[in-house]
Amino acid sequence: MGVDAKLLGALALVLCVGYFAGTLRSQPSHSSSAGEQTVSEAIEREVRAQVTAAVQGLQEHGNKVYPKVAHLPASKRMRILVTGGAGFVGSHLVDRLMYQGHDVIVADNLFTGARKNVQHWIGHPHFTLMVHDITEPLLLEVDRIFHLACPASPPHYQYNPIKTIKTSTVGTINMLGLAKRLRARILFTSTSEVYGDPKEHPQKETYHGNVNPIGPRACYDEGKRVAETMMYAYQAQGNVDVRVARIFNTFGPRMNPYDGRVVSNFIIQALQGKDITVYGDGKATRSFQYVDDLVNGLLALMDGDYTQPCNLGNPDEYTIKEFAELVVKHTESNSSIIFKPKTTDDPQQRKPDITVAKENIGWSPKVSVKEGLRQTVEYFAKELKEVGEIDPTGPGQFASVASRSSKATSKE
Repeated sequence: MGVDAKLLGALALVLCVGYFAGTLRSQPSHSSSAGEQTVSEAIEREVRAQVTAAVQGLQEHGNKVYPKVAHLPASKRMRILVTGGAGFVGSHLVDRLMYQGHDVIVADNLFTGARKNVQHWIGHPHFTLMVHDITEPLLLEVDRIFHLACPASPPHYQYNPIKTIKTSTVGTINMLGLAKRLRARILFTSTSEVYGDPKEHPQKETYHGNVNPIGPRACYDEGKRVAETMMYAYQAQGNVDVRVARIFNTFGPRMNPYDGRVVSNFIIQALQGKDITVYGDGKATRSFQYVDDLVNGLLALMDGDYTQPCNLGNPDEYTIKEFAELVVKHTESNSSIIFKPKTTDDPQQRKPDITVAKENIGWSPKVSVKEGLRQTVEYFAKELKEVGEIDPTGPGQFASVASRSSKATSKE
């Protein structure tokens, strides 16, 4: 029963009680003793008190409390579209934009995103959630576009490689067309995967990469590469105001527990006392940045004048084995680290050169890996308490990942 129905029911009860009590009081004095009148009045008072309490409770439950946001004048408040805004990174970006006082529209098909990531904003007058697949046209009036939509972890993007390619190509064309029509600035979140299995270390934006165009990761790697090509084609031919962020490994609260990434898998396994699974010999390296730092970088890039690709990542580099050991330490787990065969085309080195970000947008990461890990462990500990056991995702578990993440399993 909805709140309105409950309220109507409560009011109806009040009227019935009032009628009943009034009837008793209106009876002739010879048919009603003083004691009967006292009883009827007591009944009326008690029922009225209970109904009043119920109505007040409904009102308190209906008044949702939102996080505090800034109040911007209309001349400074922007309407901002965030594609993929219900996902891990997108939802944190949405939080920051809402705190700043902007109007935010999220377009997300909820394949890897989740409504709960933005639940605290639903109903807010400055927030709109649209369940929408960006491979379909979207007609809106906005001032800026943060284009994040695309499955980003191997189990997710390899589950439906054709749809992944369409998201990066058709979806990006749709967003660029919207930006061109509206003359809106658009930021595209590309990836360090455009560098493939790099021969240059650390990776600079000028490095052209070492990517297998027909391997299992190609649907994502090459999709992002061609999306970057389209961004700069629209800039050159259509005078679209573009920004491109190349994002390195990012972690933090709201990561999808079934995304099969190193951080989420290791933490979930360690918290449950399960073996921590390393694919390969553990000597491959990764650089991990905390999500708050990434959001700061995205905002700085969007607000600045720099238009060329920009690495956003933390140069603090770990071997996979070292990171597994760090997770065991921070979770105080008794888990063992086990090794399985490496996956195809898995990059053996990954570390950003962030000179461009430092010099052109004044950005560098501030949160240490250890501090970010502490907050992420707390998040997953709460998740496990709520949902019970979580079985981390490994290579080849694409269908099971999709079915747990979303009902949207279209194979177009």
